Amino acid sequence: MQDKFKISFKSLADLEKAVALILGITFLTIGIAGFLPQFMALPGSAPVTGDVYIPRLSSSDGYGHLFGLFPTNYVHNAVHIVVGLLGLAAATSFSGSLVYNQGFAIAYTAIVLFGLIPATNTTFGLMPIYGNNVWFNALTAVLAAYAGFVKPAELAKATEV
Repeated sequence: MQDKFKISFKSLADLEKAVALILGITFLTIGIAGFLPQFMALPGSAPVTGDVYIPRLSSSDGYGHLFGLFPTNYVHNAVHIVVGLLGLAAATSFSGSLVYNQGFAIAYTAIVLFGLIPATNTTFGLMPIYGNNVWFNALTAVLAAYAGFVKPAELAKATEV
């Protein structure tokens, strides 16, 4: 029984670290890409020259669509970089990655809900979290929730005496 627990705990620890690392690399890459003009595009309906319509954002600096899909601005990119760096740091230990995955799941579930509500889909004017950002944030929240909540609960249930 004790050997089975050690093997199960090791696989859980490996999963937690891997998910934190994947999320960290993904969000760090997305954050950096958002600052590089070659990965940014103006919204499809905006003219190439002239003013671009930016919905209710207090800072329009760096506004555009990352990879032509995801609305973003410099604040949003900076947040992604911080989230990515936290993920990379958390991936160095089991407890750090577990807490990161759980916190990520909770925070990004809230962000998805905010993104669905017109009054809050710009994070109160700071950054756009609407459009394609909603499904991307939902997918990453599900991944983090699975690693942070579902798998530890399965291990706890499997090792009950």
